Amino acid sequence: MNSHGLKRCGIIILLLILCVPPLWAHQTGDVAGGLLSGFLHPITGLDHVVAMVAVGLWGAQLKRPAIWMLPIVFPMIMAFGGSLGVAGVPLPGIEIGIALSAIILGIMVLFAVKPPLWVAIVIVAFFAIFHGHAHGTELPGSAQPLAYGVGFVTTTGLLHVSGIAIGTIYKWKKGRIAVQILGGGISLVGVYFLVTAVL
Repeated sequence: MNSHGLKRCGIIILLLILCVPPLWAHQTGDVAGGLLSGFLHPITGLDHVVAMVAVGLWGAQLKRPAIWMLPIVFPMIMAFGGSLGVAGVPLPGIEIGIALSAIILGIMVLFAVKPPLWVAIVIVAFFAIFHGHAHGTELPGSAQPLAYGVGFVTTTGLLHVSGIAIGTIYKWKKGRIAVQILGGGISLVGVYFLVTAVL
């Protein structure tokens, strides 16, 4: 698939995900319910969505190997954070950490920050723990943890792919401006959620 096709595919996936009614996110029951609940849960919170898209955007800016490493690291560490949440291991400042992830990742995109790869991985992994823990603690009581986890990791990957697809326009001058403006918007969303979290 060429870059135009990938971009169109990512935008369509993102639009479909964002159009899903949030009420479906808390279906419970058997494995299917756990899988569906996990699949839909990450898209019921704008703070989660923008941070995950930002990972894809930043990876697209950083190019290879970050373009594929960041979207792999995030779900892996998020799954670890989710297991901590399911196990009831406390992690203070979850909502603040999630809000800060949108702010920091948005700033990275806004200013096209290009740190060494390991630094980018550490930043993404750090925030992934907060997102994963939030998903784990919000696991519906009757849902299957494994199915739920597969669902939310899958959706996270799709959101990253959407960010990468949108980020393909970065190679053009106007595209760079658009991506950086989007990063600024993501940061502003994070600021809103941070204010909400501390008030």
